[in-house]
Amino acid sequence: MYGQELSKEQQILLLVHFIKENPPARELKRALAVKLVLEGKSYREIQDILVVSVGFISESVSRFELGGIEGMRSKYRGSKSYLTAEEKAEIIEWIKSQNGLDITELECYIAEKYDVVFKPIQSYYQILKEAGISWQKGKKVNPKQDPEKVNEKNQEIAKILEENREDIEAGKLVVYTIDECHLRYEDVCGYG
Repeated sequence: MYGQELSKEQQILLLVHFIKENPPARELKRALAVKLVLEGKSYREIQDILVVSVGFISESVSRFELGGIEGMRSKYRGSKSYLTAEEKAEIIEWIKSQNGLDITELECYIAEKYDVVFKPIQSYYQILKEAGISWQKGKKVNPKQDPEKVNEKNQEIAKILEENREDIEAGKLVVYTIDECHLRYEDVCGYG
């Protein structure tokens, strides 16, 4: 055990030097908690001074006894990314090669090819953003559009308008129109 090799005064001196290095807040609190224990403060006093739990103080003392100053340091260095930079670049290239896609298609592609499923859907939106694509962008041409049906509908509308021309011009009849907006990628119509 680390703590048995040094006197209490030497341990406090080590902790003081570590504290003067201005470590991250959690490491600083650990060192202060251990220093106060070595100085004879009760856990209750330390809890009130540092606003930490008794478990935090106990764990800090154990970490110091087992690993010295290195035991005070945080081991957490962030989580490992689910996708490597190369895999993410491949996905972005795939997205750019698509003629429009939705989140479900992106989810399926990543799950099948890379065996990764993100729990928060925001992760998929982030990948789209990195690819320079927003899920709010409108598509210029409706892929399901049938020119013949559109022409038929236009003729039908023109016939109705012509039949009611006099009432429309006299202000007796008001024409209300609705247009569809197919949201796909980022443009003014999509935002509207």
